[in-house]
Amino acid sequence: MLSARLVQMIEDHAEELTMGLVQNLRTNPRTPHYHRLSYDELHHRTYSVYRHLGHWLSQHNEDAVAASYADLASRRYAEGVPLDEVVFALVSTKNHLYGYIEAAGLMDSAVELHQEREARRLIGSFFDKAIYHTVRAYGRQKPTHDQRAVTQAA
Repeated sequence: MLSARLVQMIEDHAEELTMGLVQNLRTNPRTPHYHRLSYDELHHRTYSVYRHLGHWLSQHNEDAVAASYADLASRRYAEGVPLDEVVFALVSTKNHLYGYIEAAGLMDSAVELHQEREARRLIGSFFDKAIYHTVRAYGRQKPTHDQRAVTQAA
């Protein structure tokens, strides 16, 4: 059973989590294409994941995950963001959340420790699905004329 208190804490601190992750993505040498994306775009997408985490974890509807992350793949592809950076950003989103859970230190009992482990399992499963559907949709994107010209010039 996932701790409702833990999920609520994450959702309540979605803004704080988002700001930290966006700052990292906009400065990390592994995500140079993210440095060019607007703060609002990165903030909106990240905030939505953190703020609605309970919904994502409880929904068990992989079609919704597939649709959402296919949309992300389409956007990042159109923006010229390489797939490795998109995957790195998703892994960073998950790891940033794990770091927050550990830092919050809410786990005082064996039951709460078990709930944290369950949260990690559910969060990991969600992000595994998100990465899978992002990669799958990214690979199905059709290059635009401008993207073909860049590829041919390289």
